[in-house]
Amino acid sequence: MKKLFTLFLLGAFTLAVFACENKSDKEKAEDQVEESTEEVKDAVEDAAEEIEDAAEEVKEDAEGAVEEGTEETEEAAEEVEEEGEKTIEKVEKKKKG
Repeated sequence: MKKLFTLFLLGAFTLAVFACENKSDKEKAEDQVEESTEEVKDAVEDAAEEIEDAAEEVKEDAEGAVEEGTEETEEAAEEVEEEGEKTIEKVEKKKKG
């Protein structure tokens, strides 16, 4: 919302530049437009940085989740393998006995 308001001010100051008949007033309006443009630029840069930070955080969270899921899968596979070996041993004992 703040950015929208800043853009609105930029438009208003631009109109003020064209409406000024007095050169000093026109220069003042140009300064205001320049200042508003700089504020908009800063706001866009800040937003881009926030988006970049959020994207990095999402990436790190996803990598952590994948790593955790991989570890859990490996542990489950080991358990299945152990249970399979126990079952094979039981079957072999029953065949002999």
